[in-house]
Amino acid sequence: MGAAFAPFIRHLPKRKALAALFHMCDESWAMGLADARKSGARLSLGYYLAIALGLYTCWIVFTTVGALVGPVLGDVTRYGFDMAFPAVFLVMLSGMWKGPSAALPWLVSLVAAATTYLVVPGAWYVPAGAVSGVLAAYVLARPS
Repeated sequence: MGAAFAPFIRHLPKRKALAALFHMCDESWAMGLADARKSGARLSLGYYLAIALGLYTCWIVFTTVGALVGPVLGDVTRYGFDMAFPAVFLVMLSGMWKGPSAALPWLVSLVAAATTYLVVPGAWYVPAGAVSGVLAAYVLARPS
């Protein structure tokens, strides 16, 4: 994610760029990147930090609430909370959608991860999906 951000934070002093990268998470990265692309090749530091600090604060507050209330609630899957991560992921993907051909590395990654999950014990599906997606993107990349 930091590598994708690099062209959009070149205008920032190193101290501010490192602070922006320190507060990066999936959601702030996706929103900051979309804003930078929309507004022209520069990251709006104010916009990005408002998102990142807002998400960071919510993360700390609701992690604390979850630690306190979670044992009382028990298994939260019965309330549908297990769908929160896939829902956020799908929203982020929809914001980055550039068409079927650009999504081919995602498909390769999905197939490799799912196959590895079914065949290999343990969490090897995570690196298998990541590496296969990166390799597919490299192989399918058009020279500029």
